[in-house]
Amino acid sequence: MIRRRRASLSTGDPLRLHGGAGQPRGGAAPVPEATAPGLRTGSLRLRTVVAVLLLLAVLLAALAVTVELTLGQRLRAQVVDRLSDRAAAAAALVGTVDGDELADRLSAQGLSVVIRDANGDAIVAGPSPDELRDGPPSLGDGPGRGGPASGLDGGRGGAGTDAQDGTGTGATGTDSPTGTDSGDATGASSSEAVTVSSSEVRSDDEVTTLVSQLSDGSTITLTTDSRSVGETLVQLRWVMIGASAAFLSIAAVGLALVVRATLRPLDRMTSVARSIAHGDRGRRLRPARRDTEIGRVALAFDEMLDGVEGAERTALDAEMRVRAFVSDAAHELRTPVAGMRAAADTLVRSPGTADERERLAAHVVREAGRASRLIDDMLLMARVDQGLSLDVAPVDLGASLLADVERQRLRRPSLDLRVVLPDGPVVVAADAGRVSQIVGNLVDNAARATGGAGQVTLWLDASRADQVAVLVSDDGPGVPAADRERIFDRLVRLDEARRSGDGGAGLGLPIARGLARAHGGDLFCEQPGPGRSGAVFRLLLPASPSTPSSHHRLSETPSTSVV
Repeated sequence: MIRRRRASLSTGDPLRLHGGAGQPRGGAAPVPEATAPGLRTGSLRLRTVVAVLLLLAVLLAALAVTVELTLGQRLRAQVVDRLSDRAAAAAALVGTVDGDELADRLSAQGLSVVIRDANGDAIVAGPSPDELRDGPPSLGDGPGRGGPASGLDGGRGGAGTDAQDGTGTGATGTDSPTGTDSGDATGASSSEAVTVSSSEVRSDDEVTTLVSQLSDGSTITLTTDSRSVGETLVQLRWVMIGASAAFLSIAAVGLALVVRATLRPLDRMTSVARSIAHGDRGRRLRPARRDTEIGRVALAFDEMLDGVEGAERTALDAEMRVRAFVSDAAHELRTPVAGMRAAADTLVRSPGTADERERLAAHVVREAGRASRLIDDMLLMARVDQGLSLDVAPVDLGASLLADVERQRLRRPSLDLRVVLPDGPVVVAADAGRVSQIVGNLVDNAARATGGAGQVTLWLDASRADQVAVLVSDDGPGVPAADRERIFDRLVRLDEARRSGDGGAGLGLPIARGLARAHGGDLFCEQPGPGRSGAVFRLLLPASPSTPSSHHRLSETPSTSVV
């Protein structure tokens, strides 16, 4: 009995993709910084080229592994197919060719052959598997020197030719020296063809073994050198590495050129940004397409520039308004302060009569009151700008207007005040004191416009469900269309209204509009109706959900006294 130790499959060391020289730079985990890092400003071109090259390298590596696995499997399958063909041809010759001669024919092809019959007897020919691992056999070594031409692949025809050429073939049979029994045995064998019933393949990196079980109970074990498969795969691997390196080098150059052309719009954006920073505020990118990545960035850049330029203009305008306001406020305060100083100086230095001293003292009090009102208005205007807190509560606007008119009649008895109210209450959510202040400023403005003796009408309109309007009209000279918005600027008074001693400083209307907007409403000057003169101011306040819509009634109790 011949025993042979099975070779263990050696898979070799696994392919190391990381570590050593192949580990990418910067692979270590970043150390967290104590402060928040700023924007990374690495080269976008370099990042793009490196990222694409890494992607191509991974794809090429995957392709190389796939090709190597597929080709290696195919080459090993071809080796097994050749061994299977040899085993099938040898099975066809069993019974027609002597076992030793059959083994010699198979070993002549460089195979390690073990033929074991049903009784357990073995015939060994050719190099052993260990010798195949050591190196390929020399051509022509071993028995059966003419094996490749002996007709193993030719099937039965080759065997029959050999039997006819050598008359001593029958002498090899031990049972029939005359040859008659040999012919009978040959006929018997031909009547029952031997085939391969099962096969088992054992392979490693150096040899491949095929164990074929024949239908007559015998076994043929064929072992061949399979190192050529590994050598072919190694050559293929080096070819793929060289080709991949050349491809990646060409791709790197091409990517650098393509990325440079692709990122050219960013260079233009940089140029425009630097130009704007040096004073060319009107430059814009104006992208041709706004649905692309660079188009969206360029559009956002233009919008940011528009916002910055608008904020700059707003800041400059605000600064100019503040300077004008400070100048006008100083001018307005200088007049009463100068009057008080002159009157006080006269009181101190001039003995004068009692009447003169009383007149000068009254003048000081009057000018002090004027300056105090101006300062109070300035403080109120500043509070409105900062965000005035309101004491909001349900207010019957009709009753509030009647109370305001009564107070104004006491102050201005010669002014003809009329109120037009709807039937039923008109409730709004507002600060009653601030609403009265708005109405008082509008009435004061109308009184100054009419000289204190004209007709002023207050009209409450609750016809709309979402807001309530209070219209204040007078029969004065009116406001030109060009000045209907300008009069709401601070310390602005029309030329006709500039009268010394009337107490107007140009802050009443701005304060009234600020208070109206603080309530969520508005105040503006509008065009008077056809055939009517004077100014018309419309105060809008948000209506309460419970405000009804009703008809109007006229409440008229004008004062007829004349001062």
